Amino acid sequence: MRGFESQLLRPGDWLITGLAASAVIALAMLAWRSDGATHVRIYQSGKLFAELDLAAHRTLDVPGPLGLTTVEVAQGRARIAADPSPRQYCVRAGWLSQSGQVAICLPNRTSIELTGSKPRAYDSLSY
Repeated sequence: MRGFESQLLRPGDWLITGLAASAVIALAMLAWRSDGATHVRIYQSGKLFAELDLAAHRTLDVPGPLGLTTVEVAQGRARIAADPSPRQYCVRAGWLSQSGQVAICLPNRTSIELTGSKPRAYDSLSY
């Protein structure tokens, strides 16, 4: 009688385990792949203020209750460069480059959102 340990995993078991691990890795890479952004939407008080193409270099001042918020677009990315809000969270967000990323300046009621060529299947509100 052969040893009990040698009967636990046969060559076919190793093959199935390897194929399953490869499938899990491929599906994870597919699920977490992000779409490159092509446009930035600028909102003021919940209404669309402007939509800009990320391919062009541009700076736009958006008026709000506290003053002007400066949105900068360059090299396929966008950021809020300056804002009169006291804590500067939206400015600290830095450059956004992936579709679905958002920077929000709540005291000045201004936000930017990057959009891509295809709509996002989910966002933070979907959870």
